[in-house]
Amino acid sequence: MKIIAGNWKMNGSRAALDDMIDAISRVATGDVRIALCVPYTMLRAGNAAVMIGAQNVSKFDGGAHTGNVSAAMVRATGAVATLVGHSETRDELHDKNADVSIRAARAIENDLLPIICVGETDTERDAGIGTDVVVRGVRESVPVCATDGGFIIAYEPRWAIGRGITPDMSDIENMHKIIRKTLDDMGFANTPILYGASVTAQNVHDIINIKNVDGVLVGGASLKKQDFIPIIENAK
Repeated sequence: MKIIAGNWKMNGSRAALDDMIDAISRVATGDVRIALCVPYTMLRAGNAAVMIGAQNVSKFDGGAHTGNVSAAMVRATGAVATLVGHSETRDELHDKNADVSIRAARAIENDLLPIICVGETDTERDAGIGTDVVVRGVRESVPVCATDGGFIIAYEPRWAIGRGITPDMSDIENMHKIIRKTLDDMGFANTPILYGASVTAQNVHDIINIKNVDGVLVGGASLKKQDFIPIIENAK
């Protein structure tokens, strides 16, 4: 089974989410597992076809942390998953691997499935340390409380996100092979790995059939039915 996760970022509405869930429910099959990670204000329970997730959770369980939303609060909405360590939260919130690990631990402790994002910047890639950054991201971002299959890794080539650039298929295959070996070495042989950067209906079939690619993390293309539904159909 392949996993297709959509990240709505700071976009959308509750009505748009209801509409998207209805559209997905009409085409989803047992071949794919669909998740939508949406802003806190839209969190709710999903259905048999769609998991609903948040885009981040706080490092704190509760208390005087204005602007934070705890994993327990997210779970109470009916949501069942969350992104942690997305490239934008690493950039804008300055999250390090240790921060991501804490967020992932909070998610697991509250029965949320964490989708742990890792990836290298253009500066790191150009310096020839991209692989080291990604391997370290996996090793340092996965919390000690994690169990095999109890989380997901999403590889984001940060140098490609938002620029309409899709890495060569060989580049994707190579990085996913490295991530798979890293997870195997850590005892997580059954943990899925998603690819996320410039995924479209036109390239999803090729990407999702690369060895060690267990699904995709879709950004802007997950916001509109005319873009996201063809991605789901072409991935099946």
